[in-house]
Amino acid sequence: MTSRLWRNLAITIAVTLFCLYGVIGIPSSYDDLKANLAENIKLGLDLKGGTHLILQVQVQDAVRAEADRVIARLEADLQSAGVGYQSLTRNDPETIEEADSITITAEGVPPEGNSILRDAVEIGLGNEWIMNSTSSNTVELTMRPAALAALKAQAVTQSISTIGNRINGLGLTEPVIQQHGRADAEHEILVQLPGVSDPARVMDLLQMSAQLSIQKVLDGPYPSRQTAIAQRSGVMPPNSELLPFGGRDVNGQLLEQWYVLERTPAITGRDLRNATPRRNPEDGQWEAGFSLSREAGARFGNFTQANIQNPIATVLDNRIINVATVQNRIESEGRITGLGQTEATDLALVLRAGALPASVVYLEERTVGASLGADSIRQGVQSALYGVVIIVLTMLIYYKRSGVNAVLALFLNLIILLAVLSYLGFVLTLPGIAGIVLTIGMAVDANVLIFERIREELRAGKGVVGALNAGFGKAVLTIVDTNFTTIIAAAFLFLFGEGPIQGFAITLGVGLMANLFTSVFVSRLIFDMGLSGKKKVEELSI
Repeated sequence: MTSRLWRNLAITIAVTLFCLYGVIGIPSSYDDLKANLAENIKLGLDLKGGTHLILQVQVQDAVRAEADRVIARLEADLQSAGVGYQSLTRNDPETIEEADSITITAEGVPPEGNSILRDAVEIGLGNEWIMNSTSSNTVELTMRPAALAALKAQAVTQSISTIGNRINGLGLTEPVIQQHGRADAEHEILVQLPGVSDPARVMDLLQMSAQLSIQKVLDGPYPSRQTAIAQRSGVMPPNSELLPFGGRDVNGQLLEQWYVLERTPAITGRDLRNATPRRNPEDGQWEAGFSLSREAGARFGNFTQANIQNPIATVLDNRIINVATVQNRIESEGRITGLGQTEATDLALVLRAGALPASVVYLEERTVGASLGADSIRQGVQSALYGVVIIVLTMLIYYKRSGVNAVLALFLNLIILLAVLSYLGFVLTLPGIAGIVLTIGMAVDANVLIFERIREELRAGKGVVGALNAGFGKAVLTIVDTNFTTIIAAAFLFLFGEGPIQGFAITLGVGLMANLFTSVFVSRLIFDMGLSGKKKVEELSI
């Protein structure tokens, strides 16, 4: 053989071995081979089984939180400027529909303070709020519709990122977490978790907003909300809120109490640098320890220094989980006690992953059984095998020994396709199997184009070598053109489709790119190796 043939043969062998390693590794037994194959070729929800969830982000929570942040900033600006005011309040949207508008009302601001308030809005808040004076001492701030829409979209995007971090922290493989693509979907997230058949813990973990804050206790405890309100004649202190504490008595019974807290927190979950579950060395109980950023540590140190011997509350998702008395200055670290092992692990995980910008509710939850996935795999593989067997027999009967060439190229095409799925971590779905079946058909079509062109050249009186050169040379452009146009279509399906459509696009696109290599490069190599060493070739089995 010539040096060119040796080089092409070495390339083909290297590609084949590299792809085989990606698919089956180096198995030592048949069971090892099956285990490697199952590990390398990751299956999607429709094949492996698991959990399908649709969540809706309650964006009104993010809108209220943003308004509270603005109120806290305006309070600080007015106080630093020495401007008095009666109150800073907001409306309270409770549903997604009501979150289409958010208004902050400043009452009791003197006329000379309006300019300071306006500067605080325009400079500190940018162009996101519109300021209007409704009376001589009352000002209303309304968020612009564009800024409100951007805030809602950011809440959904951040929720997707946070949920992804939490699921990855659990070690789940190949989850699908994306904005739901239904036409009537509003602020919805699609979550698919292959291999998760019991979604209870995962659902609890995802639904936990993890809005953590540490706030000063102003009064309490009260046995009920009504009692707390009645004690104050229905008038709560300014900048305060009434929250429940779900503690347990000495007998382990749930004991609900209510505390009046200062609304502005000393620190929030955004100030955390890390969180880990651990056992308390004194009593062996599980707790979630956390550390603060440098700036938050200094702020928390000043807060605890000013509140020694005063109670403070740890609040998670608008519910008090711990009330403690400050004994000394605390700066960089803290802990949340009274937890079980699973609770401490999950709480530390969600605190590390970050708080959801808004709560989520479940609109749909389905569990796909593994038996359904097994049926899909069996039927899909059977259809592919039947197709391959029919194709192989047809090629061998119709094209004789040249049909062996096409069969070898076809199997190498499949090996390359599976190897790419393995190396790049793509998930094989049922539509992906359909893409593989379509790839088989197009791979055979490429060989048919080449073989029929060679036959035409032989009928025209050309020699075998000349017919091979002409057949490959004239058919290659057609093969490249048809494959690339289909690859472009698959690329658009991948970019603009979701879920199953992307699975189909991936296997089809990768299979067609592999087909360009096998049908043109490998197929020609097999022909050349069959003719090498022969001084004169008078006929070709085709």
